[in-house]
Amino acid sequence: MNESALVNSLLQRVEQLGNKLPNPTILFISLCGFILLISALASWLGLSAVHPISGDTINSLNLLSKDGLHLILTHTVTNFTHFAPVGSVLVAIMGIGVAEHSGLIAATLKATILKAPKQLLSFFVVLASVLSSLAMDTGYVVLIPLAALVFIAAGRHPLSGIAAAFAGVSGGFSANILIGPVDAILAGISTEAAALIQTDYQVNAAGNYYFLIVSTLVISVVGTWVTEKIVEPRLGSYTKHHDSSVSTTLNSQEKSALRAVACFSLVFVGLLLSGLLPHNGLLRAEDNTILGSPFIKGIVIIIAAYAAIAGYIYGKLSGSFAHKDDMIKGMESSISTMAGYIVLMFFAAQFVSYFNWSQLGAIAAINGAELLTSLSLSAATLLVSFIVLAAIINLLIGSASAKWALFAPIFIPMFLLLGISPEATQMAFRIGDSTTNIITPLMPYFGVVVAFVQRYDKEAGIGTIVATMLPYSVAFLVSWSLLLLVWILLDWPLGPGAGIFITQ
Repeated sequence: MNESALVNSLLQRVEQLGNKLPNPTILFISLCGFILLISALASWLGLSAVHPISGDTINSLNLLSKDGLHLILTHTVTNFTHFAPVGSVLVAIMGIGVAEHSGLIAATLKATILKAPKQLLSFFVVLASVLSSLAMDTGYVVLIPLAALVFIAAGRHPLSGIAAAFAGVSGGFSANILIGPVDAILAGISTEAAALIQTDYQVNAAGNYYFLIVSTLVISVVGTWVTEKIVEPRLGSYTKHHDSSVSTTLNSQEKSALRAVACFSLVFVGLLLSGLLPHNGLLRAEDNTILGSPFIKGIVIIIAAYAAIAGYIYGKLSGSFAHKDDMIKGMESSISTMAGYIVLMFFAAQFVSYFNWSQLGAIAAINGAELLTSLSLSAATLLVSFIVLAAIINLLIGSASAKWALFAPIFIPMFLLLGISPEATQMAFRIGDSTTNIITPLMPYFGVVVAFVQRYDKEAGIGTIVATMLPYSVAFLVSWSLLLLVWILLDWPLGPGAGIFITQ
């Protein structure tokens, strides 16, 4: 058996095993019950951990107790309504629904993507998806469904487009060419952790900037290779769905409508820039910064509004919107396809809340980290081991900032004493934290991807997604770790004024 056949056989086995898992909604219902039971057992056994910052003892909470029952009864509704993936996805989908229903997306694809060289399509999809992390949720709710349409228009399998976009958005979450909110959040936590050993040490948001720029290129290239050499050949040709709205030509009315949308887009971008570029711009935060500004926090609303208005303009001028309620029908039709997703998210929200309330995630993270600190390893081995630990823990806990708040006070002081900079420790964490996002059903946006995939393959299950994304996860973990090892070997700076090692 050659190497290609062996890989394909392995992925088929993973898909078969994964698809034996129940429907994602049933799985989350089962997991909710499991957490209730395991929380009771953990409480009875007295499982606990000491918080690395406060020194407080974190005890597991029995969710089958009176306190647990009160939490469930009083927070079930808000668990769902406050669950981040719910509102942002539905709002974005309504806006995109107008653009899709009007034919704007199909027309844009015909005017641009179909003319692009096929060999560059995967690269640009992965690259754009990696860069989308600046806008937080936007990549999940905008780029992933758009990638499927782009690949269909190019005569390729839509699931390949979804996989490439998901790999970039989630697997490459920690790479970018610009500084974003995540950089600022992690740097702040790292500074506090470093202060436990060196009170005047400051980790700035650009502490990993040089490494992240190169990482963006590496992840885009590796993601392209996996898409075209492993994922797409395995999926084969796609014949189940034909989007009749996507053809290879545009009539004069459609071209005129596209020009009008282009003019509107320039005005829209100009308005955004007028609110961002001035020091006291309307869209900046109260401290006149862009990080944490209404623009960043409201990017999904901005994109949804743009898509809806642009779709309406195109629909009216192209003639596809002949009735006054066509715009509303576009919103309704897009939301109707998300019914299964809404049900799934209700139970996923309950599971995430139960897991947090039980404290099992925090206890597992702290005790696992403390076990690693007891090993005597070289600097390079420590950092790679930390990458692996972060990747494993990421399968259970989704929030990067929550995990880093637990990990940083343990690993940054320990590595700092060994001469390893906080920036290097932080970067190692970010690599591990990103690479396994795409293979864990417990990641909040995993349900989003399942919903998008099932638009094109009704039989797809959790195993289908995991098997499709596993090559990306392994390739990203290996290539990104090797990149960090090269950085360590050459002792290059990770960012402005931030090296790998510190002289004690």
